[in-house]
Amino acid sequence: MEVDPLTVDWSPEQTATMQALRDWAVSFTELNQHLAAWMNLPGSDANALGQIIWAAEDGQPLTPADLARQIGMTSGATTVLLNRLETAGHIRRSREHTDRRRVTLRPEPGAREQARAFLAEAGAEIAATLQDTGTAELRQVIAFLQRITGASAAANKRLQNRAAGHRRAAAAAARPDRPESR
Repeated sequence: MEVDPLTVDWSPEQTATMQALRDWAVSFTELNQHLAAWMNLPGSDANALGQIIWAAEDGQPLTPADLARQIGMTSGATTVLLNRLETAGHIRRSREHTDRRRVTLRPEPGAREQARAFLAEAGAEIAATLQDTGTAELRQVIAFLQRITGASAAANKRLQNRAAGHRRAAAAAARPDRPESR
């Protein structure tokens, strides 16, 4: 189903949902800024460190490419950021796969403990809200967020493919015509 988001008639509930999602994203970004101050890091470094810690806690450690995609940085900029975090003692890179070229990002225990201390301080209201919400409601929220995340992922993939096509076309257009063989 193709929908033009700018011309469709949205219900008040749909509009309120999008506004609430935006408000959560803004609030989460602000929490990340507090984490950055807590750990005396630039915001981008705190965001990356948070992603690395969450992934490790979830048993799904990130690669540098995964992290670059999640934080919206180029691989080169991500490498510079990871060098800073590693030099500061917040992360380590390891080669723990059979393919030794694959690097895994792991938080160092000290960084993990600093982040836990921050969450204990900053996450009290969020934890209380989650604890006060019934299982059925949480399951509905999870299902909805999974669908909206899937829709966002599909849009991102479509836009990445479109951008790659534009880059290929621009590169082809920039090549000088080769003389035809005689």
